[in-house]
Amino acid sequence: MAAQLSGVWFNGPAIPLTGGRSLQCRSSSSPSALSALPSSPFPSSSIQIVGGKANGLYLNETSKLGTTSEGSQEKYDWNDLETDLYYWTKQLRPVQWYPGHIAKTEKELKEQLKLMDVVIEVRDARIPMSTSHPLMDSWLGNKTHILVLNREDMVSTADRNAWADYFARQGIKVVFSNGKLGMGTLKLGRLAKTLAGSVNIKRKAKGLLPRPVRAGIVGYPNVGKSSLINRLLKRRMCPAAPRPGVTRELKWVRFGKDLELLDSPGIIPMRISDQTSAIKLAICDDIGERSYDVVDVAAVLVQMLSRIPNLGDKVLQDRYKIGIDGHCGKLFVEKLALQLFNGDTHQASFRILSDFRKGKFGWVSLERPPR
Repeated sequence: MAAQLSGVWFNGPAIPLTGGRSLQCRSSSSPSALSALPSSPFPSSSIQIVGGKANGLYLNETSKLGTTSEGSQEKYDWNDLETDLYYWTKQLRPVQWYPGHIAKTEKELKEQLKLMDVVIEVRDARIPMSTSHPLMDSWLGNKTHILVLNREDMVSTADRNAWADYFARQGIKVVFSNGKLGMGTLKLGRLAKTLAGSVNIKRKAKGLLPRPVRAGIVGYPNVGKSSLINRLLKRRMCPAAPRPGVTRELKWVRFGKDLELLDSPGIIPMRISDQTSAIKLAICDDIGERSYDVVDVAAVLVQMLSRIPNLGDKVLQDRYKIGIDGHCGKLFVEKLALQLFNGDTHQASFRILSDFRKGKFGWVSLERPPR
């Protein structure tokens, strides 16, 4: 049996896809041989992988990121992983999510920014670049800016140090935190008061009474903004849950006599042009689950994990007692579905993503600072 993917035929048992189509993982073939093969009879909606050194999402090709055999591993390069991600995601269904309340929030937040003395931007420590809003700098202007990398318990010390150095070189104040357990919250409160202390010095010079420092907490959905405020206040003042879209309106809360905090709903671009970032948002549950195909996202995660040197195939094999054949994410999802979920690939995909989000694979960062 043969299955075709974007003009390339692959021999061997095929993996079923939606719409009656199928594809499979293959062992090897030269690029020159592939280029001579006939064009695809499938419609344009079929998955297509072109260019680059990366293999496709469902293929088993050699890549310098793909070797994780014991006793031998080529040097890992995060830039190569980004290249691979680009080609894996290029022809997947685009991940887009922009609920109606976000547009309203964005408009109100711009007005509230005028009242803020300091802006606390919260990002996911596993994907600091992907949880950076492209318009944030233009909104902030000259406002004092504190960057919080939340979920520090889910990344390694090496990842943490790499990001701390990166942002320090840019002159950005960074606080690492764990919103669930409260680590880093006291440091954040002190830093906000210190950086905005000049406000009351100016007020005193004008003969005005001092007032609490106003700090706005902003960031993408589900990065831990409300949990961070609740930990600062040591009581549940803001609704928080481990899913995007829980907070839907702006809310000022008082922290002692010296600090007021603005909790805001997650803000996200109306259109996400960088689909590698979008896939990472989906993996980390920082975007609504209706916006993506869970099987595709789980397959991408499997291929990413299998290429990270400190993890590799072993972490997946140890967790599920299933071998990963040549870093083929789709095939791994299919095998897990057959073993645990009577062939239900959606349930298998949810299990993989849930295990990652709960830290079952250990400390895993999906990004490193750009060079």
